[in-house]
Amino acid sequence: MTRRPILPGASELFRRTDSAPSAPEVTELPSLSTTTSSPALRGSSAGRREEAAETVPGTPLTLVPGGAAAQDDELASFRGSPPPAPVLQPKVATRGRPARRTDRTKHDEKITVYISADELLALETARLTLRGQHGVAADRGRIVREAISVLLTDLGERGDESILVRRLRGN
Repeated sequence: MTRRPILPGASELFRRTDSAPSAPEVTELPSLSTTTSSPALRGSSAGRREEAAETVPGTPLTLVPGGAAAQDDELASFRGSPPPAPVLQPKVATRGRPARRTDRTKHDEKITVYISADELLALETARLTLRGQHGVAADRGRIVREAISVLLTDLGERGDESILVRRLRGN
């Protein structure tokens, strides 16, 4: 025995609310099998369908794949080709703050560098000094990228006399 709950199908939950005979007739989709679409209908589906047909007056409720015919449909004249979708420009969320100029660039590559607690403290102190005394707001990653850029430029220009070569040699 399965522990799966048996739930009612759509035909048991929804019924026709208009009893006007002028409403367009709707037919069932041929590809849908009502006996396999709902576990509740698998048992005695014929008896349940007959009960539903008796309780709902008027024409039976069925589905049409393309909608009602144009002569029966009051809204057909308003339909047509759908209007083109508007082109939306992405908005940057500011979370209540005014939008500010950003000169950040997206970086495609990532490396992990392990540093000591003292080096991390020195880096954070440099960040706070840049912000407090010089008015430059930069995160630790940007400071590290700028330091690498300065060192690599110095290496390219001065070669053996660069500060990077001297420090790595221990001079």
